[in-house]
Amino acid sequence: MLRSLKYNSYLIIVVIALFGCGNKPDGNISEIIRPPIINPDYSGITIPSNIAPVNFIIKEEGSSFYVVLSSGTEPAIRIKSKNGQIRIPQKKWKNLLTTKTFKHLNINVFVKQRKNGWTKFKTITNIIALEPIDPFLSYRLLYPGYESWAELSIQQRNLENFHERPIIENSVADENCVNCHSYNNGRSDDFLFHMRGSMGGTYFYSGGELKKTNLKTSEMKNGSVYPRWHPSGKFVAFSSNKIVQQFHSADNKKVEVSDLESSLILYDVENNEIIPVQFPDKEKYMDTYPEWTPDGKYLYFCRATQIGESYDYKLIRYNLYRVLFNQEKLQFGVAELIFDATKINKSISFPRISPDGRFLVMTMQDFGCFPIWHKETDLYSLNLESLEAVRLDLNSDFTDSYHSWSSNSRWLVFSSKRGDGLTACPYISYIDEDGNSAKPFILPQDDPEFYDRFLKSFNIPEFSNVKIVLNPGEIRKTAKTGAIQAKWSGE
Repeated sequence: MLRSLKYNSYLIIVVIALFGCGNKPDGNISEIIRPPIINPDYSGITIPSNIAPVNFIIKEEGSSFYVVLSSGTEPAIRIKSKNGQIRIPQKKWKNLLTTKTFKHLNINVFVKQRKNGWTKFKTITNIIALEPIDPFLSYRLLYPGYESWAELSIQQRNLENFHERPIIENSVADENCVNCHSYNNGRSDDFLFHMRGSMGGTYFYSGGELKKTNLKTSEMKNGSVYPRWHPSGKFVAFSSNKIVQQFHSADNKKVEVSDLESSLILYDVENNEIIPVQFPDKEKYMDTYPEWTPDGKYLYFCRATQIGESYDYKLIRYNLYRVLFNQEKLQFGVAELIFDATKINKSISFPRISPDGRFLVMTMQDFGCFPIWHKETDLYSLNLESLEAVRLDLNSDFTDSYHSWSSNSRWLVFSSKRGDGLTACPYISYIDEDGNSAKPFILPQDDPEFYDRFLKSFNIPEFSNVKIVLNPGEIRKTAKTGAIQAKWSGE
């Protein structure tokens, strides 16, 4: 019996020793010259100093995992894991990223295998950028289809942590469709979104007040879509479009969204007036996707030749134009061709100008004006001084579109289907002073396996500096009231 007790005590001591130091690298550690496989892929990227922790899971076989994160003189963060999930403490992460200059973030990964002991992988090296990112990101969450408005919402995420809250959930508005949210350049609380259906209208939020407006007058053939705020906050440019969907059986493109006609309008916010943007021979063209320069002097837009009753949607291509705007007289100049995409058999959509006024990023696809359904869609950057366009390095083999600039012109967020070819997720890329893009990274989540289970698409991600707080009761009350009718001021 005494011998048995001694034997059991020995076993207990051995077990305690194993659990006491077995989950931390010690002894002879072998090295592998390749970096570890981690998901999401947070390797070789440039991140802002105020981003939430880039939690990840180590996709290497092992019984124990150990990670050391360091960035110079700051105390390193050491994390033990039994399942490969690495969740970084937010307070320690914030201290690690605090910087007054560019510096490196090193991630060292150790994996223990039962037979071979501990192995160290090649260090993952990222860059911490000096320029911060805007603190908020808004996006529409919806299932990646086109036949249902179920569980549709516009959410706002705090990029400095993992807090997400709804701006509006369509469950408070009888399941109607909410879309086309837009900020006044993120510099104020001017915000708007559209709603379609029984409570349809354009909803403006400013100064803590929400109001519902009908921007379609009796003089207009079509409604108002694709809003862009003038920098002054006094005007919003829209396009007025007649849109049609074509459904296909081809695997690579299930649906095509086309304009049958479109034109530009200007909404005077203070006077509640719709002003048509008049061009000579305007009936010959389809004009859509307005975008203001940061000084408000030019309005950029996309233009295609007006189609006839019989048309081939694969031949519809849009070029980039701009027009001078006189704010005092509310007058527009002559439309000027800026970039001819038809020469390279491409079509342009979603022009977005950096707040510093130097670059315009746009989508280019083979044809049409609705890039989200085009696998070949890529983001191109146009230098507004040289008018030279280049394909950005951030692109993938799948759809990359719906992009937005940060207020300091150093970060670009966009929706990409590179994960599974179906659902769109938000990716962020650093843009340097020469307009070059760094390797993009997916929006960090508290759960590193979040994207493996989440089934919705992130639609039209938009940076902002302002937290939008709308009360569900206030939304429903406003939605159930009659819309303020805009007035027509033109022709």
